[in-house]
Amino acid sequence: MSTEHYDVIIIGSGAGGGTLAYRLAPTGKRILIIERGEYVPREKENWDSHAVVVENRYHTNEPWLDKKGKEFHAGTHYYVGGNTKFYGAALIRLRKEDFGDLQHHDGVSPAWPIDYDMLEPYYTEAERLFYVHGERGADPTEPPASAPYDYPALSHEPRIREIYEGLKKQGCKPFPMPVGIKLDETNGRKNGCIRCNTCDGFPCLLHAKADAEVICVEPALRHPNVSIMTGAYVDRLETDASGRSITKVHVRRNGSVEALSANVVVSSCGAINSAALFLRSANDKHPKGLANASDQVGRNYMCHVNSMYLALSQHRNDTKFNKTLGLNDYYFGADDFRLPMGHISLISAIDANILRAGAPRFTPTKPLEVMAEHAVPFWCTTEDLPRAENRVTLSKEGRITLDYTPNNETSHKRLLNKLKGLLKHIECEEHLVPLQAYVPGRIPLAGVAHQNGTLRFGSDSATSVLDTNCKAHEIDNLYAVDGSFFPSCGAVNPALTIIANALRVGDHLKARLS
Repeated sequence: MSTEHYDVIIIGSGAGGGTLAYRLAPTGKRILIIERGEYVPREKENWDSHAVVVENRYHTNEPWLDKKGKEFHAGTHYYVGGNTKFYGAALIRLRKEDFGDLQHHDGVSPAWPIDYDMLEPYYTEAERLFYVHGERGADPTEPPASAPYDYPALSHEPRIREIYEGLKKQGCKPFPMPVGIKLDETNGRKNGCIRCNTCDGFPCLLHAKADAEVICVEPALRHPNVSIMTGAYVDRLETDASGRSITKVHVRRNGSVEALSANVVVSSCGAINSAALFLRSANDKHPKGLANASDQVGRNYMCHVNSMYLALSQHRNDTKFNKTLGLNDYYFGADDFRLPMGHISLISAIDANILRAGAPRFTPTKPLEVMAEHAVPFWCTTEDLPRAENRVTLSKEGRITLDYTPNNETSHKRLLNKLKGLLKHIECEEHLVPLQAYVPGRIPLAGVAHQNGTLRFGSDSATSVLDTNCKAHEIDNLYAVDGSFFPSCGAVNPALTIIANALRVGDHLKARLS
């Protein structure tokens, strides 16, 4: 067993961990990033929908358990850059109202211990850092911003422009979706991005998607004080005799065990794996898991109520890059339902391979090809509320167990019906294949891309795991910087908020380490 000491150890290299490493790199402090996976291999399969979607080439092979003890394979990824290597780069702020108590159909979404104004400067910085293209003022629910987007909104391709105009004619206020890609539409010669149809859910072969590896980890590693250890699984964290300080980080790599130490340890494994790490690090001082006197570790898991919604039309959809349109008209409700419903946007283009993943086994290829050519894929998100019984636990064998029952489903059904009503007036009601014109598909338990909660932050140690700086209440040098800190989750992709918070916590740690 080898031992080595660092100023900061960051476990995980995704939106939280990668961004934090980037923030701390210029301090000169000795920083180690520990990543369970390796780098995503650059290969033709990066853009092969059969390899990515049907074969799940890049998904983790680690089986988790549901609440009944049944195995399932989560749609998550262990690579440098974390899940951002495969995200659609939708980088949108929580609404200002999301930071306060907000009444929903199934209950109250609880307030955050910090307000929107505290995070706003970091949102602006995160948008700039991650090449977010957008247009201020176009989204009617957009919170106040201290600066315009540095990068202009992405243009709509012809079919999406038709849908955009069709929505406007019905009195809606569609807006350019904030997306983080390295694209200059005024100068094609210098572009990394080629607006391909393999973005959302795929790794970018050109490194033109603003993911945590490209934007944060690689720049951080250019500093001589920053290093990365890949293929390394953190088995547990060990405290001193008092239980107030992490003294060792136990790592398994290449068949051997290493015990590392640091002045500050940061868990950025994702909401599910960070909770699991805290739980499997239980000891005499923390018998229910690290920092778990409140019994909140692993609880309040959220992942949104998400549906992919295929609208089929008599018109072909030859769009390559769909993800340029968003709609928040029903985010806080409507005249006939005065409670929040959620967010609507488009996702990347689909093909027969993607459809086959959810089709009956012996469905012929031709109908799927025709369906894909005439489909417009929408993504509908409704906030799910934190519930103590929705939680991450460990089985007797130490396997991750995810116990989750969706809530706010009435609001989600309302959102889907609103979308369906709109689409009938923009020529998405006819179809050329013997299927329903609208094909909604609820994202199952394995869809953990929006995972958050599990280590909620707050000012009261009796009801939260982390303080407002995302430090564990009960441990002086342990932090969590990923989606686990969310006390509620709004109805937009959590990535930008995770990034912004990592920058905020990074400033706190810079002051602590100075």
